[in-house]
Amino acid sequence: MKRKVLLSIVLILFVITGLVWLFPLSPRKDLQKVPVTPSPKKPVIMINVDSLMSGPLLQMIKEGKAPAFQFLMENGYFIPDMVSSYPTMSMTIDSTILTGSYADKHHVPGLIWFDSQENEMISYGSGFREIWDNGLRDVAQNGIIRLNGEHLSDTVSTIHEELNRKGLQSASINGLLYRGSQRHQLHVPKLIAFSTLLPKKIQVKGPTYLSLGALSHYSSDNISERSIWNRMGMNNAFTVNELLLLIQENRLPSFTIAYFPDLDKELHKKGPRTTKGIEKADRNLQSLLNAYPSWSEAIKQAVWIVHGDSAQSDIEENKQKALIDLDQLLDATRIWTEEKKDADIAIGINERMAYLYLIDKKMGYEEVIQSLKHEDRIAFFAYRDGNDAIVETTDGDQLIFTPGGSILDQYGQSWTVRGNLSILDLAVKEKLLTYKDYPDALARLNGALHSHDGRFLIVEAKPGFECIESHSFDHAGGGAHGSLHKVDSLIPLLVAGTKERPIHTRLVDIKEWIGRLTSQ
Repeated sequence: MKRKVLLSIVLILFVITGLVWLFPLSPRKDLQKVPVTPSPKKPVIMINVDSLMSGPLLQMIKEGKAPAFQFLMENGYFIPDMVSSYPTMSMTIDSTILTGSYADKHHVPGLIWFDSQENEMISYGSGFREIWDNGLRDVAQNGIIRLNGEHLSDTVSTIHEELNRKGLQSASINGLLYRGSQRHQLHVPKLIAFSTLLPKKIQVKGPTYLSLGALSHYSSDNISERSIWNRMGMNNAFTVNELLLLIQENRLPSFTIAYFPDLDKELHKKGPRTTKGIEKADRNLQSLLNAYPSWSEAIKQAVWIVHGDSAQSDIEENKQKALIDLDQLLDATRIWTEEKKDADIAIGINERMAYLYLIDKKMGYEEVIQSLKHEDRIAFFAYRDGNDAIVETTDGDQLIFTPGGSILDQYGQSWTVRGNLSILDLAVKEKLLTYKDYPDALARLNGALHSHDGRFLIVEAKPGFECIESHSFDHAGGGAHGSLHKVDSLIPLLVAGTKERPIHTRLVDIKEWIGRLTSQ
């Protein structure tokens, strides 16, 4: 999945034009033009290692193949089961990290979703065919311009915006979610600008320092080295070069969020048990720690946070068995496409979950569920009915829940719950609700159900299976995520340089924690 927008655009352009040699770089930004504001506390460096999982990480540490991870763990603390956002897709997760809210507040529903008011499918980029069918220009502009400028709700504030209000500086390196308060200009490489996919220059608002692949960069190493040519700079090496420059120039702001995207691609292809990407990420971490006189000095001078964003689960290799083809199950003649916008149903695939949109106002949720109820690879359906969220199985059992009530969960959230608790593997004892297979299920699912307008229901696949439609890129024989289940939702967090912890072991609590780490 993640941060594929730039990669997909440039690959398609190269295939179509064959003009790789005409791909000039954007101008390097002058770091010296940015005034330095001293941090009142140790600067915080937070590195998101895309699809990092606790099991393979611990195995690599045991084998002695991840010394940097091991150092952080032994000289700080380790949480193996942080809870991600939902859907477990990067756009929604990154929005949750930056805003401290679930999708009902930040309004970024997933990698792919349908805008019912505009009758438009919103895609931030996935597989080649899906990008082609949704339109190269639309996908490019959704990911580069509209995601931060329009889709991320202005009713919530980001970490960057809040730090700016406190007079503190921050940085974003290779994150597609970066909204802040400072004006920046992205310079689009001439080949892409010539194609009219994107304007030559794009005005955005971001943190103090904004690095975004070939569109915005500071380090001269990202001009002289090959990292800029690899996926337009959306790779680990580019991120390391940009972060190293901030460290070496003594310009680390109060908070830096940086992304290592390379592991995700390997896991999607080979499955979640592959470990070479962890070795690579460890070498990248070593390069950063080596920028200090010693690794011990690195954690004295800065707070280091390294975490995953979502896990990945194995997908059956046999495509007939692995893939839940919603086009076939729902009758493809009724499905929305760019050429058939007067259809009954639109499908927004997010790997192991999907949004199904009921465009035909006469159509009810039960009619759609009836078309899918014989599909035993589906874990559950979910839809909203007024303030109620209804979770239903293929055999008709229901769980109904509503925010507010006399039942408290382990995160201090209150609920009214009735029906079959086993659907989401819930347990209630003495009005205390606990989660098992679906961590923080009620808040995360409620967030997705209220993330955007329209009449839609959620389809969730059981572990081992993936949802597709005719335009989808699938991961049969590899790894995928997107679901509410713990196999996609639990990720590691390593911290060194501070003893302070998030109030709960959830990514949604990161923002409040960063506020405590950076402010007096």
